[in-house]
Parts: sequence; C-alpha cells; structure tokens
Amino acid sequence: MTGIVERDGDRALKARHRALWAAGNYPAVAADLIPTFGPTLVAAAGVVAGLRVLDVGAGSGNAAIPAAERGAIVTAADLTPELFVAGRSAAAERGVDLEWVEADAEALPFPDAGFDVVLSSVGAMFAPHHRAVADELLRVCRPGGTIGMINWTPEGFIGQLFRLMAPYAPPPPQGASPPPMWGDERHVRELFGDRISDLSMDRRSVVMDHSPEPAEFREYWKRNYGPVIAVYRFNAADPDRTAELDRSFLQFLTDWNRAGEPGRTAYDAEYLLLTARKR
Repeated sequence: MTGIVERDGDRALKARHRALWAAGNYPAVAADLIPTFGPTLVAAAGVVAGLRVLDVGAGSGNAAIPAAERGAIVTAADLTPELFVAGRSAAAERGVDLEWVEADAEALPFPDAGFDVVLSSVGAMFAPHHRAVADELLRVCRPGGTIGMINWTPEGFIGQLFRLMAPYAPPPPQGASPPPMWGDERHVRELFGDRISDLSMDRRSVVMDHSPEPAEFREYWKRNYGPVIAVYRFNAADPDRTAELDRSFLQFLTDWNRAGEPGRTAYDAEYLLLTARKR
C-alpha cells in the first residue's frame, strides 16, 4: 500500500504543478520580462543546424523556438501542455516547426542518449526533486553532448521573491529543494558530480523594467505569474493575511527598484548561465 500512496501523492503533486503554471499568463511573462533568455542559452550551448535538441520545461518555447530557428531538430517538453498553445502560435509566426511533448522533468519519456543538446531556461529548476532532474537531463543527453541551463539564483531578485513568498505558501512537498538552489554553483556541482566535464557557470543579470510603479508591477505578478497566483489563492480566505502579503510584496518591490526617477522601475534579476559536457 505504501507504494500506491506514494504514486498517488506524486500524481497529485504533478497535477498541482501543472495547474500552477497553467494559471495566469506565463507566455506573457516570458515575452515581457525575459525575451533574451532563449537566444542567450541557445548561443551558449552551441546549437547549430542538424543537432537534436531537447528543451526541458520549455513553457511556450522560450529556448526551443530560437533553437529551431538555427535549424536544429527540436523537441519542446513541459509538464503543462496548456503553454503549448502560445508556443505553437509563436513558432508558426516565426516559420519554424518543432515537436511539443507533455513531459515531467523528473521522468522524461525519451530514450537514453537521444539528444545532442539538452536545454532548460528557468524551467526544469522548478521540479521539486533536483537530483532526479539532473539524472534525467544527463540520461537523455548523448555522451559528449551539451547540457545548458539558465536558472534564477537564490540571492537575486527572483530568488528573493520566492523567499518573500515562502512564509505565505503551502508547505513544500517532502524531499523538495527550493527552485533557486539550481542557481547556486555548489549545488549544481553536487548534482552533476563527475558525470560532466567543461562546466562553465556565469552569473548575469536581466533588467526588468516593464511597469512604471512598484504597485503596478505587484499587480502584474499577481495577474500573470503562476507561483504568485498560487500563494495569493492559498491566503484568499484570510483578508488580513492577504493584506499583509500585499504590503510586504510592495515594500520588496520598492526596495529592489533601482530606477532613479518617478514613473519608472528597473529590477536587476540575477541568473546563472551554465553549460557542461556529458562524459
């Protein structure tokens, strides 16, 4: 009976994750705030025409579509196929064709060594069991192939946003690791160990200057970003708690705003760009 309970619990967890990312409008978030991530990752991973590329946690194709534009043979995989609607539309507009597959980053439905390049742009980092994800990324990559990821760092804007939300969020599943740990160099080395070579890790920042005021940016996150939407839904029955979260969120956005003039915001969001070669 224990195994059945664990499988049922795992299925329920995956269903919650799927619903979380289907909420709001993640394709808009990716387009508005991090449009450079896909091309940056594809270039860093050395994607060229003819390579078999897998984008894990692909969402609406942030990295998959730029890879296809380079002539690669691309599969976009994500736990939340609702995001594929926007991805297919964007791919058609840009004149590229790729495969879209519903898939769990912790149990990818692909054969061993099936891809030359395995990518993930702030996608696979959100699966709860990091070791399982690392194992799967390596399993589906051929020997000598490339792993490439962009992950939010714990100390950066998004990492600290998740830290702010944590006291208001549901308890994490047993054995889960915080997503921004994927942006910690030591954690990455521990996950991949000696199964990779030529590991390169570079901390960079993207500037988010989408909204004119911190309060408007708060509402943008509440309206569009699944993890934030989920936290607010979790507290919806407690108006005082929700108001406290609103105040804390606004203070956070006010403190992090580095724009020096009224009517503007600018947030430096740090991320870790990593590439490695599978042994």
